[in-house]
Amino acid sequence: MKLTDKVALVTGASRGIGRAIALHFAAEGARLAISGRDPDRLGELRDELRTRGNEVISILGDISSEPDVVKLVQSTAEAFGRIDILVNNAGFGIFKPVVEMKTEEFDSLFSVNMRGAFIATREALRHMIAQNDGVIVNIASLAGKNAIENGAAYAATKWAMIGFAKSVMLEVRKHNIRVVTICPGSVDTEFGFSNRSNRDRILKPKDVAEAAVLAASLPATAMMSEIDLRPTNPKG
Repeated sequence: MKLTDKVALVTGASRGIGRAIALHFAAEGARLAISGRDPDRLGELRDELRTRGNEVISILGDISSEPDVVKLVQSTAEAFGRIDILVNNAGFGIFKPVVEMKTEEFDSLFSVNMRGAFIATREALRHMIAQNDGVIVNIASLAGKNAIENGAAYAATKWAMIGFAKSVMLEVRKHNIRVVTICPGSVDTEFGFSNRSNRDRILKPKDVAEAAVLAASLPATAMMSEIDLRPTNPKG
């Protein structure tokens, strides 16, 4: 298995892409800390993984809360003794014209999609630098490279994520820490694409999870710093 005994912390793991990443990492032998805000779904995932024989802890928390994020990283390190992989996946979207967007909506997007990832990265890096090893996988979006009508605020958070990740990569590669950003196109999740006419042809959560496994399991001497992930034939 590609991730045997690696300790992976996955945020936003209770559903969608985060859940798929947790399941795929577990199938590859990782020990897991999963986090999210939905206690029922998080508990279901934890129990499913334990039934399969995986070592996993679940930590309820809000990625927009600095104390919660600090606790999440600390709890992972205390439970497993190290952190090998951080997956910054937690995020959400609000899609409306800028003229209609409230300031608190804009702030909430940045608080979850970017600020939470910054805090998680900072705290995890303290452990990874001490280990002289680690992988940080950021789930961004092709919206971080392309303009989206009615998606200005959401796209801005993803552009920020990509710029943040590229800069962090340059800071920490000397510590043998790899920073990878995955930029998927539309993914068939509860995020907001359930009514799309081409739902059967857009990306699935498992597709993003496979990319995350690939990024996290490369030889220690190699780094895939950015992955653009698109459906092969979205129009059919």
